[in-house]
This record gives sequence, structure tokens and C-alpha cells, in this order.
Amino acid sequence: MIDKLKELANNSYSPYSHFRVATILVMKDGVEIPGVNVENAAYGSSICSERSAILSAISNGYKKGDFKELHCLCADSDKISTSCFACRQVISELFDKDVKCFFYSNTGEVLCVTVEELCPYPFGEDDLA
Repeated sequence: MIDKLKELANNSYSPYSHFRVATILVMKDGVEIPGVNVENAAYGSSICSERSAILSAISNGYKKGDFKELHCLCADSDKISTSCFACRQVISELFDKDVKCFFYSNTGEVLCVTVEELCPYPFGEDDLA
């Protein structure tokens, strides 16, 4: 998976941070959905690779609960980086709690956590009542 992520990271548009990030979602039906970070001079208009992939999956007809695994690589870092809190919110909304999330460094280290471990105190629809 890490080789696929490294190749995918070349599609990142990151002229400001120079921090290329790639995500591959594995769906329950085995389909892999790619995503990369896309930056913008108006930083708030940028999107992380995780949300890029998740939104693509939803746009292609997948639904809440169709996600099997998330794989993410920060290609320009020797460290493992995990999802930002905006991405964690989207992940916690659409993924089952037991979905495994794999985070890689460019040196091959990997951290595997469940969504429940990544998002221990989710904000969801029950909080809106």
C-alpha cells in the first residue's frame, strides 16, 4: 500500500506547504478510492487528502458505513502524521467505529488505529438534539 500512496502523492497540489499527502480508502466491496491534498492561496479553501477521498467516495455513490480501511501517507515527512480534526470529524460521521486507519511515514513506519481510537469523543447527530 505504501508504494501506491507514494505514487499517488505526486498528484498532490501543495505549492504552499510543500507537504504532499495521499489517502487511499478501501471500500467494503474492495474498490480503492484515492485522494490527495489540494491547497489554495486562500488557505481555508484547501482540502486534506482524507476528505478529498471521502468526498469522492460519496460522490461515486458510496454511503455511510461502506468504508473498510483508510490508508494515509505524508510523503514529505519522516514522521507519522495523523488526520487533522476536520478530517476526524468527517471520518467519525461516515465510518464505523471499528474501521482501521493506517498512517504511514515515508520511511515505512505505520500506525494502525481504529476510528474509535482516532476519534474517542465524536460529535454526531445525537449531539444536535
